[in-house]
Amino acid sequence: MGSNPSHFKGNRQLPVECVSWDDVQSFLKRLNNQGYGWAFSLPTEAEWEYACRAGTQTPFSFGSHINPNQVNYDGNYPYNGASEGLYRKRTVAVGSLPCNGWGLYEMHGNVWEWCEDWKAGYESGNKIKAVINPRAK
Repeated sequence: MGSNPSHFKGNRQLPVECVSWDDVQSFLKRLNNQGYGWAFSLPTEAEWEYACRAGTQTPFSFGSHINPNQVNYDGNYPYNGASEGLYRKRTVAVGSLPCNGWGLYEMHGNVWEWCEDWKAGYESGNKIKAVINPRAK
């Protein structure tokens, strides 16, 4: 895109974490104008959660608990009765932590995610669209 708005720099594997909604929309427009024949968009909140959990029924793809060896988060605020842990105070390179059951990395923690819609309950009756696997043939 010509510039890197990230606060954390120095490693090309770090996610771009300081991206505005408008930045994302510009990127998607540019990507869609490349002639790939796809209509790229952000996932809905339901699609993100579906991909994040990777078919599990637990709060995280790793189960009901997380730790800093699995997820980059503020370990000063443990989840679900876990012990306090490491707080890195920065993003980690993509692929630094274990992937979920579908091979997706850093789906829990590391950066905030933009979604196409807002967080809402499942009682709305909306159906989840299929998550496309670009590696599938």
